Amino acid sequence: MNLREELTERKVLAIIRADGPELALRCVRTLVEAGITALEVSLTTPGALDAIARARTRCPASVLIGAGTVLTADQADAARAARADFVVTPGITPGARRSAARAVPLLCGALTPTEVVTALDLGAGAVKVFPAGLHGPGYLRELRAPLPHAPLVAVGGVDAHGAPEYLAAGALAVGVGSPLLGSAGREGGDSQDRLAARAAAFLDGLAVPRQPAESAAALPGRTRRERP
Repeated sequence: MNLREELTERKVLAIIRADGPELALRCVRTLVEAGITALEVSLTTPGALDAIARARTRCPASVLIGAGTVLTADQADAARAARADFVVTPGITPGARRSAARAVPLLCGALTPTEVVTALDLGAGAVKVFPAGLHGPGYLRELRAPLPHAPLVAVGGVDAHGAPEYLAAGALAVGVGSPLLGSAGREGGDSQDRLAARAAAFLDGLAVPRQPAESAAALPGRTRRERP
């Protein structure tokens, strides 16, 4: 799987943090049905590996399910065992190195030019510029001046309004967590209807055709119509 090409085509990577695996899977289903087909479940989610394994089993192959916040080599091995399609790290971590060594598609976190080059030398398929919101789209544009071919994904503080500016600055995609998820991953949080509406706003803002995957019916879903 060519991670760079996949993210370039999909443009939005959903970052899911939830109170547990069932809530994470519910968010996966809502997002897939809304048309977002690249998702990472952060390992900060209790039961994240279970959620990843179940999502990978139940979602169609056209949906990419990744493991996020992979810090250690053991976590990288566990993500691979759960059949994560790719691994995401916040920096150049032992987990990033293990994933690269095992040829697992890697979105490696970096911020400075030195870190971007190091991540690419490590074998990352793309580089997660994090936290992108610290400096804004202009910083991404400056990074690309000496590194015009670097595949950069803007992550951290990217909302629906600002996402197009990051693509215009040269990002191949954006990774979005709380501006997309809101509190949908928390017990008693946002309704899944609100999550679906936010997903639509991101896709529409980036002019991404909404083509929901064939089926996510095997994932936990809404048992009743939720009020936004």
